[in-house]
Amino acid sequence: MARPQVSPLFAGLALVLALLADPAAAQSQAKARPAAPTESVWKPAATPPGGVAWSVLESTKEITRTGKDGFLYSKPAFTPEVLALRGKSIRVSGYMMPLQNGKTQTHFILLAYPPDCPFHLNPAPMQFIEVKTTKPIAFDYGVKTIEGALLLSGEDEGGVFYRIYDGKPL
Repeated sequence: MARPQVSPLFAGLALVLALLADPAAAQSQAKARPAAPTESVWKPAATPPGGVAWSVLESTKEITRTGKDGFLYSKPAFTPEVLALRGKSIRVSGYMMPLQNGKTQTHFILLAYPPDCPFHLNPAPMQFIEVKTTKPIAFDYGVKTIEGALLLSGEDEGGVFYRIYDGKPL
């Protein structure tokens, strides 16, 4: 006698009902699986030895206003800890977002968090640094550590709070 076919919809419904009947099993399955990329993305790059943590840079507050043209403008309210870094050589690690064509970059954005979607990249102004280097750096998706003098900017309401224009890869 032939076995009856089970529809995928029925099989899925049976699985959901089984998990609802035993929530502890569902929780243990959820704990056992590795984190999905979108679940592990919101961790900043680790602080390099002797470096500045992104939590320090993220302590800057963003003051926003809507202009008469309808655009949003922002400028920084730097904390004393961030102001103390002005013009000093710092080390910071992050993820490279290229601004040039090619496999190497001399001008890029260093992001605190890994980009998870190229169509919806929206870090806050205190979560990235505009970087310029004299020597090209190979682009990849791993963490980069950069050293250079931290310039504080943003009073022009252009949305860029941090810059390093003499960056060196470490």
